[in-house]
Amino acid sequence: MAEPLPGGADGKTGGSDSATGGGTGFAEKVKAGVIWRSGSQLIGQLIAWTSTFLVIRMLDPSDYGLLAMTGVILTFLDLFNGWGFASALVREDRTDKHRIGQAYAMLLMMNGGLAALQIALAPLAADYFNQPMVAHLLYVQALFYIANPFNSLGHALLVRRLEFKRHARINLTAAVLSAFTALGCALAGAGVWTLVAAPGMLWFARAAGYIHATRLWEIRPRFALKGAGTMLRYGVAMIAVQACWFVQSQADVFIAGGVLDAHTLGIYTTALFLTQILASKFVPALNEVAFAAYSRIQGQQDMIASSFLKSIRLIMLVSMPFYFGLATTAGPLVETFLGEKWLDTAALVPILCGAMPLLTLQILFAPATNALGRPGLAVRTGLAGAIFMTIAFAIGINWGTEGLAWAWLAGMAGLLAVTVELSRPIIGVTRAQLFLAVAPGLGAAAAMAGVVVGVDWLIADLGTAKRLALLVAVGAAAYFACLFAFARPIVNEVLGLLRPNRDAATAAA
Repeated sequence: MAEPLPGGADGKTGGSDSATGGGTGFAEKVKAGVIWRSGSQLIGQLIAWTSTFLVIRMLDPSDYGLLAMTGVILTFLDLFNGWGFASALVREDRTDKHRIGQAYAMLLMMNGGLAALQIALAPLAADYFNQPMVAHLLYVQALFYIANPFNSLGHALLVRRLEFKRHARINLTAAVLSAFTALGCALAGAGVWTLVAAPGMLWFARAAGYIHATRLWEIRPRFALKGAGTMLRYGVAMIAVQACWFVQSQADVFIAGGVLDAHTLGIYTTALFLTQILASKFVPALNEVAFAAYSRIQGQQDMIASSFLKSIRLIMLVSMPFYFGLATTAGPLVETFLGEKWLDTAALVPILCGAMPLLTLQILFAPATNALGRPGLAVRTGLAGAIFMTIAFAIGINWGTEGLAWAWLAGMAGLLAVTVELSRPIIGVTRAQLFLAVAPGLGAAAAMAGVVVGVDWLIADLGTAKRLALLVAVGAAAYFACLFAFARPIVNEVLGLLRPNRDAATAAA
């Protein structure tokens, strides 16, 4: 059977352009990848947000508190799902069906074991959180591990090929099916089970799409792992990175879950969800493109450094107005989209919005250092994050949910400083270059926030929905006016990215 990888007749990937990253063809494929990946992510998230906000209005905060409790177990076990073994295929200059089969076998073995382990841990988790429902949710969520091998391997094969158009179609289809599932379950009165069924549909729909797109049925798992040492080492390093991220991102829920009731925890995690939308949903998608591109040009240090700074400049240009705008409109936004029962989240959102730009910038470093063959660096920064954030949350919980929000800000400031100092020499950038990459988005967003706060003071008596709409319009106008006035070259750079030439369109097809 034909090996489902592009390349020569020998069934291997590579070639002068893809392997070295030279030529305009590679650059246009990367540009097309950014457009397809970010565009599909935007549309997919708009679909998801629409259903999510409707569902939030129908469910109770306690439902989201229960989900957060199961999320601690799910996120921990998911560290060992073998995604890093599949990602190792992306970084390799050349691969073949034998190595792909080995990665497939690792994924099957690890996820089968994880499903069994989660079922065994479910009663213990229910006892810790003093919520019997947690065990029942975890039993059903163990089914998610069935889809993991197909998602991991199929995703890696498409990313390796830079086939983000197919990737986009799979994600959009899965997002639509998940949204309809969420709405249907909520309307049927399924309660907390809505929050299990919707991601389950998303996960299995993606798996079906990857199986079809990459012809995974033609790949035979190879359980003889001789010669897979490099893949294993890279995979283990990625597990270590994810383990640190687990501690960093879940320590707050773990600590708070033993102190706060389900309702209060649901308020906190929903505020966190709102502020992490960009960092958790959009930036990882762009990092996939960045990692694949960096891996193809890993021998060209100057090119990686310039590409890294460009990615920071463009992502900060988008993320900064989002965070500043969310912080200044938190009150009317929560009341309009979530309803009065969620108003307590509005007090937490501005504090968390101060931490999220730091998080967004920090997670941009790992794709570059990983592609340069330094996954150990990501382990070190991840370990620093695990230590900083755990200490911060342990202190912050003494002041309740507001203390946890301030802990995010303090912990992320320290983690970003460590990440910058450890990663800069490897990537080949200076502090001044990093500051200049962040400055346009930061300056324009700060000016925008000042205008929005002033206008909000003038229209405080206006109806909530009208007030929000006017603040968003004023903020957008102020932000773009600042960019056009003081950072016109960057605006032109973004417009150039959004207008791919005919060659780029052909490469993406």
